[in-house]
Amino acid sequence: MKKELHPKYFEDATITCACGTTYTIGSTLNKIDTELCAACHPFYTGKQKILDTARRVEKFEARLDKQTETKGGKKAKKEKRSAQKKAKREESEKAEA
Repeated sequence: MKKELHPKYFEDATITCACGTTYTIGSTLNKIDTELCAACHPFYTGKQKILDTARRVEKFEARLDKQTETKGGKKAKKEKRSAQKKAKREESEKAEA
């Protein structure tokens, strides 16, 4: 086996999170800085943060509310078509008169 092929292993390497939590582990790097850890990650803490810059959540909820307010299915389509045909007939009758 070749000598000096593998990187140096540090048994007391420290991981420092942005929240201030530190862990001591074994690694090939002496010091590691991270942004998230088990102490501050939303999945582990149960505190979900939704960053909605484009109002996507509000738009989705509004669309969902609109769907529940209106009727759906074949019956609603039939009523809509008949209303459109009736309006078209009335327009054509007004145009002839």
